Amino acid sequence: MKNISQILVIEDEAANREAIALLLGNAGYQVTTAETGEKALEILSKTPFEVILTDLFLPGVSGIEILKRVKEQWPFTNVILITGKGSAESAVEAMKEGAFDYITKPLHFEKLQVIIAKAVEKSRLVAENLYLRQQLRGKYRFDNIIGNSLPMQYVFSRMEKVLNTDSTILILGESGTGKELVAKAIHYNGHRREKPFVAINCGAIPAELLESELFGHVRGAFTGAVADKTGKFQQAHQGTIFLDEIGTMPLHLQMKLLRVLQEQEVEKVGSSKKIKLDVRVISATNCNLEEEVEQGRFRADLYYRLNVIPIALPPLRERREDIALLARYFLQKTCTEMNQPLISITPGAMNCLENYHWPGNVRELENVIERTVTLTDSIAIGKSDLPANISGSCCEDEDPQISCPRLTESGMDMPEVIAGIERCLIKSAMGLSGGVKARAASLLNIKRTTLVEKIKRLGI
Repeated sequence: MKNISQILVIEDEAANREAIALLLGNAGYQVTTAETGEKALEILSKTPFEVILTDLFLPGVSGIEILKRVKEQWPFTNVILITGKGSAESAVEAMKEGAFDYITKPLHFEKLQVIIAKAVEKSRLVAENLYLRQQLRGKYRFDNIIGNSLPMQYVFSRMEKVLNTDSTILILGESGTGKELVAKAIHYNGHRREKPFVAINCGAIPAELLESELFGHVRGAFTGAVADKTGKFQQAHQGTIFLDEIGTMPLHLQMKLLRVLQEQEVEKVGSSKKIKLDVRVISATNCNLEEEVEQGRFRADLYYRLNVIPIALPPLRERREDIALLARYFLQKTCTEMNQPLISITPGAMNCLENYHWPGNVRELENVIERTVTLTDSIAIGKSDLPANISGSCCEDEDPQISCPRLTESGMDMPEVIAGIERCLIKSAMGLSGGVKARAASLLNIKRTTLVEKIKRLGI
């Protein structure tokens, strides 16, 4: 059911006030009236309105004063002014103060209807945008980036310090560590949060199209350019642009990007006109840009321009104490999204998660939890529910502890016990190393050939 638009009519002449209220009411609007500015402000303090229709000249509090008050306190409410023919100049001045439009007496109802319909539409769009921005700010609060580990506390501290600056930021980290999430958190919690956040993955767009995507083009700039195009930098004006995988950018575009950062202006492809910009730049990469500079694949001057404030995100294997927190967070999130009761994770399954190498980092963990919740019929995720490469990263026991086995009067099969311990350690090492035998052997301080022989002998 469509919401009925609320309109406040402020008019000191009773006949005009009643006529407008009747006509707007018949048109489907819910109308409230006030004969003075003071009465209108009293009503406004209790009830929000999408549109206010007010006489410009009122006794006491004038239409201009109401306009100013509304713009300060109710930014999504549009004000339309009613004025006499001889006062059109005053109405135009009021437009500069933020009035949506004005209409002169005697009123033409068809024209008034058109103006009000446009004002209602704009008011709803502004309110929706405000709601979406509030939702985004909630979604990208710092406390939605999970982590109690020391490396993450350092990241949070660095983020807090750069929130309300315009410094250029370079986020470093492997794929799946949450680079875009950090960029959005900085934007939506900083002083540019009311302005656009525009993201572009430089590695996902062919080199021949990337320049147009970033900077825009004019009609006829190249074959297929049938209309003008606004680039990502212009779209992000007064906000933030996030340049993901910046290390993949071709050298010829790196030069143009450098000029944009230095001059704070952009030229569309096919045009020599310079367009002034006010944009904060946050870039990210999963490669070593210093090495890229040394190899001549990335400009040193651009690297220094981008790397004003570096933020390094640790891989998940370097903050294992956060794995349980993250797993439970994703578990609750997935169960809520799937509208199903919350399930738990057994200690043995959690041990496997904590011992796995996580080459895909936080993104891989989230995907594993989502897949496991979807496929399991149990009320608790166990080792058997996890993918084989993860369940094999820990010992067989649900609560594994490697300790000296208890020797009794009946004795023990020592070779078999030792083989079990070796089997357990090798599985853990293979999990930690992501299945890379050379690294697993290094963790166990044995030769790779020895590890391969033991894997074969122990049937791992």
